Amino acid sequence: MKLVEPIIAFQSELQQIRRDLHAHPELCYEEQRTSDVVAARLTEWGIPVVRGLGVTGVVGIIKNGSSARAIGLRADMDALPMQESNSFEHASVHPGKMHACGHDGHTAMLLGAAHHLATHRHFDGTVYLIFQPAEEGGGGARRMMEDGLFEQFPMDAVYGMHNWPGLEMGTFNIVAGPMMASSNEFHVVVKGKGAHAAQPHKGVDPVMVAVHIAQSWQTIVSREKNPLDTAVLSITQIHAGSATNVIPDEAVLIGTVRTFTTPVLDLIEQRMEEVARHTAAAFNADIDFTFKRNYPPLVNHAKETAFAIEAMKAVAGPERVDSNTAPTMGAEDFAYMLQAKPGCYVFIGNGEGSHRAGGHGLGPCQLHNASYDFNDSLLPIGASYWVRLAEMSLPLA
Repeated sequence: MKLVEPIIAFQSELQQIRRDLHAHPELCYEEQRTSDVVAARLTEWGIPVVRGLGVTGVVGIIKNGSSARAIGLRADMDALPMQESNSFEHASVHPGKMHACGHDGHTAMLLGAAHHLATHRHFDGTVYLIFQPAEEGGGGARRMMEDGLFEQFPMDAVYGMHNWPGLEMGTFNIVAGPMMASSNEFHVVVKGKGAHAAQPHKGVDPVMVAVHIAQSWQTIVSREKNPLDTAVLSITQIHAGSATNVIPDEAVLIGTVRTFTTPVLDLIEQRMEEVARHTAAAFNADIDFTFKRNYPPLVNHAKETAFAIEAMKAVAGPERVDSNTAPTMGAEDFAYMLQAKPGCYVFIGNGEGSHRAGGHGLGPCQLHNASYDFNDSLLPIGASYWVRLAEMSLPLA
């Protein structure tokens, strides 16, 4: 690897920052301490700071030279509402809150790049450092945009990065086009007519209607969309009834839909409602249909992806960059930023978990797992990527 030497020398301080953030996790839109730490470090290094976008968001501004060109580098800051099972020294001190997705590491990597860029300034233009709140379901990227992120800080492109357990430590995975799926949820109430279970003819059984709807929905994916288009329709909850001898008045179907394109999502949402409504009508029942679109598909732009690949190769070497990785059905709110600006999103390998010292939980080192911990060996690698990306995007004359 060809890491940035001053960042290697700065790694121990970055590790201290990362582990401090891990020990003090904050949920979406509550990242006050985290944003205080970020803002204090940036200010200490002479970087102007703007706060308050997206409630707790922080934007650092590093300018050099006279070029009007600008790029944005984004890291997320929030934690998850889950109990950590690790017992090492930097484990969470807040019960029911945990950095189980590595946002502590993402923040530390961008701080490492910020320190180097502010100290050495081997670029011509502006680098905007975007520390975003509320990625975990809160839509913090969209909230920062609504508060004027791209109007206050005009940039030509924006880039994001996420650690990925299971990939070899320090490798990079990326693909042009769809890389992560849209995230959507549905909540359907089937309204029947309650009756004694021994006299079903006197009621309208919502449980059986729900079963028919659930089975019929699967044909939308298998028979109505183009088989070359990827989609997932998962019913994750069915709730009905409270006694063995009572047919309930209602049954509830809850779940998620994931797609890589909006047209496929439009088709699935429309047909889900039509199938549910007409199936219920066939049994003299009715429905309340709610479909909530959360995050859109994350689609990498071809030009910026090709450019980012060169920056990855400059840091990790060509053999450690997979530029045609398989997309994932997971979702990410950086997708909002890529709808508004050219750019791309990359995975950096977090390894298999061998980096975890004594005191880690019994589970695997996977995202959203109570035994997860970010791999601190990534700190200089990710920070070096950010630096090379900025320097190659904004070259000195």
